[in-house]
Amino acid sequence: MAVAVLISRALDGLAAPEVHVEAHLANGLPAFTLVGLPETEVKEARDRVRAAIQNSGFEFPARRITVNLAPADLPKESGRFDLPIALAILAASGQIPADRIDRHEYAGELALTGELRPIRGALAMTLACRNSGRALVLPEVSAHEAALVEGADILAAGTLAQVCAHLGGQGVLSVPTTIHDESPPRYADLADVKGQAAAKRALEVAAAGGHSVLMSGPPGTGKSLLASCFPGILPPMREEEALASAAVASLNGGFRLERWRQRPFRAPHHTASAVALVGGGCEF
Repeated sequence: MAVAVLISRALDGLAAPEVHVEAHLANGLPAFTLVGLPETEVKEARDRVRAAIQNSGFEFPARRITVNLAPADLPKESGRFDLPIALAILAASGQIPADRIDRHEYAGELALTGELRPIRGALAMTLACRNSGRALVLPEVSAHEAALVEGADILAAGTLAQVCAHLGGQGVLSVPTTIHDESPPRYADLADVKGQAAAKRALEVAAAGGHSVLMSGPPGTGKSLLASCFPGILPPMREEEALASAAVASLNGGFRLERWRQRPFRAPHHTASAVALVGGGCEF
């Protein structure tokens, strides 16, 4: 088969639209062309994929290879497309069965040895493909994170060779499980704040009514301390709230299982500009 098509996911904020990875092998001088609005880290997949295929015991086709990431008007970034590109090339060259690749979706960055490295945005991709009817193949670390999404079909893989063995019927990928601490998250205690009776009363009213709070005053009056105690008097996060919060943290690789169901808190410095508040801030 000279053409193979499989499905991966891009990231557009919290959305994870489908990306069809198409590989075509043609006669001619050996070449590897990657199209479909790829950014620099995606273009570099050509060298990672070539080395990973060879070091996994397969043959990299000495043909004219064209890989298209559709839709062409959607920007593609990060190394998550390494795995689907490698599998599409192997399927197009007949080294793995092409009739089973459409049963899954794939995302993963490849090391030169063929090992799979974690990716960011795994939770957002899992939420998007939960109702697609396809299993999502992810690197092991990312798969344990994605297993937080109930009802999603997730498969964990450690190497490119393991994925190929699964597709060829010579092996089975494992189903990840996520073990996280079920104890309530710990926050700063409002009872430890001395004085500030009016401010504490305002926080309690805001927490009870679901209101926003704006605290104004000179540095050192306790605004950040009071704000750090605010999550502790809010109700526990619902499942959908926890998933949405974790998915946002997952976009930049900042999600940790020990912070599951813990309300996020940011404490930028009081001298931070409006631009810095929109684009940054350090975690308290």
